[in-house]
Amino acid sequence: MIASHRNSNLDFYLARAAQARAEAEAATLTHVRERCMRSHEAWQALADRAERSEQMKAAEAERKAEAGLVS
Repeated sequence: MIASHRNSNLDFYLARAAQARAEAEAATLTHVRERCMRSHEAWQALADRAERSEQMKAAEAERKAEAGLVS
């Protein structure tokens, strides 16, 4: 259940980043396009951080499994 929660967070961040990019591409006003691109960058940064966190947790779980430790 926790893993699916993390995946849903990552999926949410990626969806919001894509939406913000699409809004930026559709914007006709420069300031709106810039605002949407800042939003895209922020959501993408959250997605990148969530993905790194998932990778680190998976690597730690694998390390513990190989060492015979219980998490």
